[in-house]
Amino acid sequence: MRIRSFPTFVAVTALALVLSACGTDAGDATTTAPPAGETTTTPAPTTTTTVPPTTVAPTTTTLPGEPFDIVFAAGSEVAVIGVAHDDVLNVRSGPGVEFDVVATLDPTSTDAIALGEGRLLVGSIWQAVEVDGVEGWVNSSFLALAGVVDDQTSAVVTLLGGIPTGSDMIELGELVADTFASTDPPSTITMVVAPTVGDLGEVTYDVVGLGDDSVRGVRLHIFGTPGDEGFGLKSVEVTTLCGRGVTEDGLCV
Repeated sequence: MRIRSFPTFVAVTALALVLSACGTDAGDATTTAPPAGETTTTPAPTTTTTVPPTTVAPTTTTLPGEPFDIVFAAGSEVAVIGVAHDDVLNVRSGPGVEFDVVATLDPTSTDAIALGEGRLLVGSIWQAVEVDGVEGWVNSSFLALAGVVDDQTSAVVTLLGGIPTGSDMIELGELVADTFASTDPPSTITMVVAPTVGDLGEVTYDVVGLGDDSVRGVRLHIFGTPGDEGFGLKSVEVTTLCGRGVTEDGLCV
C-alpha cells in the first residue's frame, strides 16, 4: 500500500553559528583619602593599589551534534523539496529547530547555496546554506540537487493502461504521483504547487523517499486537458531530485 502524507514543515531549514563568550572583569582599584572637612598637618600616606591582570576567556563555537561530511559541495545551488504549496522551509541560525529562523524558502525555491558543512543530530542531518547573503542551516531532508528533466507521459499511460483522468487536477495529480511512489520505503507525496486552470490544468507534486541514496525523489509537473467530466492527462514533466551530486548531463551520482 502506498502512503501519502502532506506535511507542513517549519522547514526548513538554515542557520548562523551561536557564539558564546565569557570573561572576567578587572577588580576596581581603591584609594584612601581624608574624610571631607578634616584638616591634616601631615601629608596623607600614599596607598598603592595592585590591579590584577584582566583575563578574557577565548571565544568558542558550539554547535549541537557531530560534524557530517556527506553534504552538497560548497557553491552548489540546492532546491527545496517536499514542502507543501502553502508552507515554507525555515532557514535557522543553527542546526536544530531550537534555533531562530533567519530566512525562509518557498516550496520550489532554488535560491539556497550550499556551504559544504553538515551536522549530524539525533534523527536529522542539517546543512549550512546561504540565502540572499544570509548564512543559516536547513534540515537536509528538504534539500536536493535538481537533475535531468524528462517527459514521461507515455510511461505513465502504459503503466495505467490508458490515459488517466480525474474529476479535478488534484485527483489527476495524485493518480499520476502514485505511479512514481515506492512502498518500501514508503514515499511521501506532497503537492508543492497548487492547481491552476486555463487552457490546460497544471499541478506539481514531489514524490520523495525512493530508497535510493543517489535519487532522493522526483518532481512531477502535470498538465491536464479539461473535459466534460474533469481532466485527462496531457503530459508529465519529471525532474529528478538528486541526493548526493549531479553530473553536467543532469544525472544523479
